[in-house]
Amino acid sequence: MERILAVDDDTGLTELLAEYLEPEGFVLEAVHDGETGVERILAGGYSIVVLDIMLPGIGGLEVLRRVRRQTQVPVIMLTARRSTADRVLGLEIGADDYLPKPFDPRELVARVRSVLRRVRPVNSNQPGNFLTVDDLLLDAGKREVRRGGVPVDLTSAEFDLMRVLLNSAGQTVSREDLFRTVLEREFTVLDRGIDNLVSAIRRKLGPAADGGERIKAVRGIGYLYAHSRTAEQD
Repeated sequence: MERILAVDDDTGLTELLAEYLEPEGFVLEAVHDGETGVERILAGGYSIVVLDIMLPGIGGLEVLRRVRRQTQVPVIMLTARRSTADRVLGLEIGADDYLPKPFDPRELVARVRSVLRRVRPVNSNQPGNFLTVDDLLLDAGKREVRRGGVPVDLTSAEFDLMRVLLNSAGQTVSREDLFRTVLEREFTVLDRGIDNLVSAIRRKLGPAADGGERIKAVRGIGYLYAHSRTAEQD
């Protein structure tokens, strides 16, 4: 059984989550303040962390900042339904997904499974695992993107979005397709999940070698990676 750490001061919620997650093959452990959350996350041994933004002591965003200096364990943020700014900041800091409160525990189970599927390593010897687009090299086996030979620190969701865009370099990918393939949920007009990921990736990659924008928004449709794919290796 895989271990999940919940960092949330709502003990009733964490008890409810344990009831839903354990029959699905997970063991949920819970702590109820930010400092303890940092200690337990950095101690390791968890497959994924469910982290509330509103915590006593240090808040969830600060917890995420601290742990991202040392670990890339997947993190799902729990946010207030209207806290768009917090969701954007969480994704930029390194959250893998977010879920607004209140939520159906079954949706959290689905999000946990979705994130874990994304971060599972694949056989590095499989054909097509390496993709080169201009100065970027994507290694699907290591789930790594390199820019000019230097690794780019991407979250699991950011990596999956890059893989889709690079595979379709020079072609527009619709928001609907990006939501289904990257976030594994249906697109809704108010959901800014993909837009937030694109913003974070742009910041991390910087401009293209010619000074242009790497990922371009196509109004009313979706996004494209602006440079043509130059090579693909087996």
